[in-house]
Amino acid sequence: MKAEDIHCLLEKAEAVRKKSYSPYSCYPVGAALLAEDGTVYTGCNMENVSYPASLCAERNAIGSAIAHGKRKFSAIAIIGSHEDYTMPCGICRQVMAEFHVPLIICGKSPEDYRTYTLEELFPSSFKAEELIHKENL
Repeated sequence: MKAEDIHCLLEKAEAVRKKSYSPYSCYPVGAALLAEDGTVYTGCNMENVSYPASLCAERNAIGSAIAHGKRKFSAIAIIGSHEDYTMPCGICRQVMAEFHVPLIICGKSPEDYRTYTLEELFPSSFKAEELIHKENL
């Protein structure tokens, strides 16, 4: 992926970060997901006083893309804190593994970021082929 494409994704993540609903953690996060067809879907974190009911930016962006019929993705960019690189949580990593998001871009800003492959961040994800189907019982 070209540097200018990464920069564009990070700019979109930074913009949607400003729309975050994060009154409890005060940690706004934005994500921009690039579908294989070039469409970008964004999401921000949405907190709830009942913490388990909260939704991470990454899953929000992936959910938006899924709602639009997309299933294949090229990359996701994430921006939270400007002091450190925001890494996806374990649940988000598992969702990224479900949809085989190959490149994860974690940024402090559109100019300061690190890139990771899904395999680097989540080498032992739970996979669909590991499920026991009824016919195997």
